[in-house]
Amino acid sequence: MQIDHAIQNHLLRNRVRMLIVGAGGTGSAFLLNLPYLHQALTAWGHPQGLEVTVMDGDTVSETNCVRQPFAVSDIGHNKATVLVSRLNLFWGLNWSAVPHHFTRKCLSTRSGGHDSFDIVVGCVDSRAARREITAAVTSSTSSTSYYLDLGNNSSSGQFVLGQPLNSRNRRRKDRLRIVSELFPEMLDEEEDPLPSCSAAAAINAQEPFVNQMLAVSALSMLTRLFRYGRIPYQGAFWNAETGRMVSLVNDPDQRRRLSRATARRKAACAGRFCSCRPSAFVSLCL
Repeated sequence: MQIDHAIQNHLLRNRVRMLIVGAGGTGSAFLLNLPYLHQALTAWGHPQGLEVTVMDGDTVSETNCVRQPFAVSDIGHNKATVLVSRLNLFWGLNWSAVPHHFTRKCLSTRSGGHDSFDIVVGCVDSRAARREITAAVTSSTSSTSYYLDLGNNSSSGQFVLGQPLNSRNRRRKDRLRIVSELFPEMLDEEEDPLPSCSAAAAINAQEPFVNQMLAVSALSMLTRLFRYGRIPYQGAFWNAETGRMVSLVNDPDQRRRLSRATARRKAACAGRFCSCRPSAFVSLCL
């Protein structure tokens, strides 16, 4: 049975603190459209809108200028710093950039980390990075309300909004499961493909507009959550080859089907490297 999700009330009364981890293809697409959500919130009467921090330790390379929003003059500069400076100048914002890679200690004030965030958005391209985010938001000291994960391969991808088990979110039947609970293989100790070193290889490895499609769709979901206070789904899977988008609803029966499908897929891939992703599987099978 599908369960609609209602927003946590404190997010409608206070400034929403958001951390975006990763300022590459998907992270940059998400970030550059985020001011529209901020503007909409304030127009709808939200008291303070969004307070955004972007974290990424990578610098802009020549290859990044092909399918990411960077210019040749940005080469050698930190990605997060470049993008946040551009947005602050254009929109008159005061958002922050952290030019370092994310680790699980980044959300722990006891370890000298940053203040807690209401929403953590993961736009990373490695399982190791996803493991660090998962460990941070599920810590017993974390007060993160939502963890939004975006991921993709060459021609498909997914975005999943979840409520990590921590000091803010307790075990409940209607809790939105995070991506690692729905798809445990996303955290498997497998080697991720290396990034492409040439412009042609980068385009061949990933089709244009996959990142943008996922980012805008995820932002549309967040917009409806804030505007109407509830949503009937927690994410979606998109396949550019078939042109299909399949929503992921908060349904215990569907979670059980996904769990069984994951077990079968892992058994089929046992003993060998498998590059299959949840997005491709769900797009074809749900």
